[in-house]
Amino acid sequence: MTEVQENNPREGRTTDESGTETGALNDQILRRREERAQLAAEGIDPYPYSFDVTARSAEIVEGFREDERRQVSVAGRIMTVRKMGKASFFHLQDSEGRIQIYIRKNDVGDDAYRTFKLLDIGDIVGVKGFVFRTKTGEISVHAEEFALLSKSLRPMPVAKEKEVDGARVTYDAFRDKELRYRQRYVDLIVNPEVKRTFIKRSAIVSRMREFLTRRGYLEVETPVLQPVYGGAAARPFTTHHNALDMELYLRIANELYLKRLIVGGFDGVFEFAKDFRNEGIDRFHNPEFTQVELYVAYKDYNWMMGLVEELLHETCVAVNGTDTTTFLGNEISLKPPFRRLTIAASIQEYCGVDIRARTETGLRNIAKDLGLSLDPTIGSGKIIDEIFGEFVEPKLIQPTFITDYPTEMSPLAKEHRSEEGLVERFELIVGGKELCNSFSELNDPVIQRERLEAQAKLRLRGDDEAMIVDEDFLRALEYGMPPCAGLGIGVDRLVMLLTGEDSIRDVIFFPHMKPE
Repeated sequence: MTEVQENNPREGRTTDESGTETGALNDQILRRREERAQLAAEGIDPYPYSFDVTARSAEIVEGFREDERRQVSVAGRIMTVRKMGKASFFHLQDSEGRIQIYIRKNDVGDDAYRTFKLLDIGDIVGVKGFVFRTKTGEISVHAEEFALLSKSLRPMPVAKEKEVDGARVTYDAFRDKELRYRQRYVDLIVNPEVKRTFIKRSAIVSRMREFLTRRGYLEVETPVLQPVYGGAAARPFTTHHNALDMELYLRIANELYLKRLIVGGFDGVFEFAKDFRNEGIDRFHNPEFTQVELYVAYKDYNWMMGLVEELLHETCVAVNGTDTTTFLGNEISLKPPFRRLTIAASIQEYCGVDIRARTETGLRNIAKDLGLSLDPTIGSGKIIDEIFGEFVEPKLIQPTFITDYPTEMSPLAKEHRSEEGLVERFELIVGGKELCNSFSELNDPVIQRERLEAQAKLRLRGDDEAMIVDEDFLRALEYGMPPCAGLGIGVDRLVMLLTGEDSIRDVIFFPHMKPE
């Protein structure tokens, strides 16, 4: 087969046309290693310890004044370069953007200019000099001192430009989704607009934290490694603690530990938690994900709906400057109040069938008539969930509270105060996907035990996502937990919603991928 070089930084090796690496380092990497060796031989450290930075690119441009010869010290990565004889131009990219540098041999000296001539796109350098405007009008830094800060040994997949019919056209851009996720460090360098999503993610989390703290709720931390997993219907990741010689689980939720703190006397606690569920990977699911859970004593799910409306509206306005966002091609308003609809009413509206008072057999027949193929091990609750997820949820674009779920679907929720067989629970659906889940929390230890034991029976039928009995949690409830409202918000999905990204992988720095 003919050997071709990849136009990406993938291990810096040549590959055949099938994509299989042949093992030989490519010419660019070999040349960069030779340059590194030459620099070291000339007594130049390719990786010095520090550099004093006094300004960033964006601030330099925004603060430029024609009548001021401002001295600055900047550092960043070389992204374009025009090497000439005794003077050259290059663009330096830092955390805020790019700025042009003018470097001249007579100003920086022979040694520094010789060092510059050995450098490549991707190398990190430091420059001290003054700010000026070039004859073409570009605000730039005239270098008076120059230093290499880090020699890059791999070629950057920098996009190229050419003029076509009078217009600048970009080609060979680093756009391969899988490569970008695997090598996020390269993605952030050559596609700096990606940073904006993660900067906004940080702002979203900060705003939510400030919202909850302002109301007097305490941010806490609970165990990631748990001897008994619970708080959700999901399969866990399992590990082993050598010193204690015991099996442990990565948490699938932090609910049961936060409720223990309500038992202990806190009126309101929340946690931004990394949770782990051993399930499939798609545009809306990653096995490691972030959610915030909140528990407030003496409140119920009706009160929590109001809090969620206020939280999401305030967060959206704070980070987007408006109470609307565009997600999956839909303009979505987060202005309260949100629509409220029971799960039975939603299935009636969108499927034309009444699921109330139906037996498991009756529900299976409804699902079959709708064209669903069901796992024979699941019970009534999951059948309803399958119907809702397939035929209703994708159609709920504007924020909608789906309320009052069957008891079997929600073993940790308090029984409905007026509807037998239901619990006080809501899910908030936005853009066709679940964003929040909330209960009036079950605090009767006798009923809670019955519910968990019923879940254990479902496990015996083959439902490996059913909950298990947590004896310590039940013991905590026996000491008495006050009335309580609980809430879980998927942070990754909220970031997708507010940034308009259509994949969870675009809002997680390092999403899980299949092995290369």
